[in-house]
Amino acid sequence: MAKKAIVIGATGLVGRAIVDLLVSSDHISEIITLTRRPSPHVSAKVCNQVVNFDHLKNYTTLFDADFLFSCLGTTVKQAGSIAEQGKVDLDYQFEAAQLAVHNGVNHYLLVSSAGANDQSNNPYLKMKGILEQRIKQLPFKRISIFQPSLLLGQRTEFRLGEKMASGLMPLLCIIPLLRRFRPITGEQVAARMVLSSQELGPPIEILCLDEIFI
Repeated sequence: MAKKAIVIGATGLVGRAIVDLLVSSDHISEIITLTRRPSPHVSAKVCNQVVNFDHLKNYTTLFDADFLFSCLGTTVKQAGSIAEQGKVDLDYQFEAAQLAVHNGVNHYLLVSSAGANDQSNNPYLKMKGILEQRIKQLPFKRISIFQPSLLLGQRTEFRLGEKMASGLMPLLCIIPLLRRFRPITGEQVAARMVLSSQELGPPIEILCLDEIFI
């Protein structure tokens, strides 16, 4: 029986790809995209809902589905500070997960980061690690956490790090000690996430970079 999916971060690199893949997936009959601004999709399977992420509890009823794909993310430059980045990468995602589990969502799928660690000295990796630890405490039937490296793809804003990584891609793919740092495209991450939503799996799974490439 076809099921219902929610995607937050649906306008981002991975989120956009997930929505497109779910549109053509037989196991999904309806896709709810929760965005800050209107983001229509050509498919009738997609229902876009504009929400204020500072007041997610006002939209509790929208979190009634079978899957939640959580792909929110920003940069310090975009957010303006580490604290503001934390609101998006940590606070918003955790509150959405809490609302989802309260509404009976079975499978939660999160885009995290390689090197995520709640004890890290790196603020970004620390917030990703804290989120992972918090999510693991929630009573979802299944939790899938994906830890990609640098994400490549067509973005609306220029990112110097991604441009440099594209140039270094051949070396990162060939030299054994550097392979764990090799970039991955948003489409590749999205494909692995959608595949996981179609397969049986353990209650909690963490997929590192080599397990995401398919």
